[in-house]
Amino acid sequence: MYALVDCNNFYASCERVFNPNLNKKPLAILSNNDGCVIARSDEAKTLGLPMGAPIFKWDSFCKAKNIAVFSSNYPLYGDMSSRVMKILEQFTPDVEVYSIDEAFLQFKGFENYNFNDYGIQIRKRILKWTGIPTCVGIAPTKALSKIANKIARKFPEKTGGVYVINSEEQRIKALNWMPIEDVWGIGRGLQKSLKAKGCKKAIDFVNLPDAWVRKNFGTTGFKLKKDLEGIATLQLDEIKTKRAIATTRSFDFAYDDLNYIKERISTFATNCAEKLRKQKSSCYMVYVTLQSDKHKKNLKQHRVSNMVNLPYPTDSNLIISKEAVNMVTKMFKKGIKYKRAGVIVMGIVPTNNHQLQMFDCENPKHKPLMHTIDALNTKYSDYKIKLANQDLTRTWKMRQERLSPRYTTKLNDIIVVK
Repeated sequence: MYALVDCNNFYASCERVFNPNLNKKPLAILSNNDGCVIARSDEAKTLGLPMGAPIFKWDSFCKAKNIAVFSSNYPLYGDMSSRVMKILEQFTPDVEVYSIDEAFLQFKGFENYNFNDYGIQIRKRILKWTGIPTCVGIAPTKALSKIANKIARKFPEKTGGVYVINSEEQRIKALNWMPIEDVWGIGRGLQKSLKAKGCKKAIDFVNLPDAWVRKNFGTTGFKLKKDLEGIATLQLDEIKTKRAIATTRSFDFAYDDLNYIKERISTFATNCAEKLRKQKSSCYMVYVTLQSDKHKKNLKQHRVSNMVNLPYPTDSNLIISKEAVNMVTKMFKKGIKYKRAGVIVMGIVPTNNHQLQMFDCENPKHKPLMHTIDALNTKYSDYKIKLANQDLTRTWKMRQERLSPRYTTKLNDIIVVK
């Protein structure tokens, strides 16, 4: 059996955990630089606030409807997500973190368990230990557990937030209820083809001939069909080494200052290097992008990218940052206001297993230096140790005018009980 555990309105729930005055009140969370709405509470959805709404257009609406609006607090959300996932590991060793607010669980050797009771136990422990409400869907396959979760979320009073599909009758009933556009794994392109074939519900897709599905939708579509039939073909994904690592950000404002952009690129490059070391990898290539504000048509536009091949693989902040800064210096044009930039490292190989070079090699002092920097930043957090060309006060420079405290990851923001 598989379970999908999904946190309800996760970003809004994280804000409510530490500010109970927000309970049952409409909430909206904004994207980077306070751009548009990326998360809403059920109350905000009911009032008609759409997903993706640009806040500068909807600010008066939010004030009129008393919708509380917050900047995205990713350190808080990431920490709360980690706590939820750690709790899930207490119920089974087989956990696939699917996104920041949901995870698949596989139950091997749980044949004699009452899964409804087990799902209730999962919900209660997460709620008690973190304050985050969840819904749990349990079924014989991943695709069916996704549907079971939607049923638990849609009918909380009847299901108690937990729904189990453990019979053929329940499977057929669930597939007859689920609209084809809401089935996990069916994107917009696939929806059009299926609706043209007369598929309105998930059951219509399941009833299509196997040969037709395999011919038109390939192995992926065929596996999804079998999963919906109750035949487990989609397994938990294993953690794999990334083939490319990217750090891309929009600036809080558009800038024509080369020194500012060089500092941002250095920070992005350092972040990529840290991610490389976490997965014990090194890279052969560094790719840099720079882009003006495409939404401001009245300004000069410039979009450019470049790549450098390194003579040897590295995970060093010093080398990756130096190469990235050199590239962006050559790419920069005076008179252009840049809004977005990014660094991508590619050609990734294991640090302890790659082709050695006879004449070109990394400075041997870099490895112990990077190890020490990582250890100090882990111990003291907030990236205390940086390169000299980085901003020493801020790592991510975003417009966050409605930011809540980082209650669990910043010492000064911890709630004080008097």
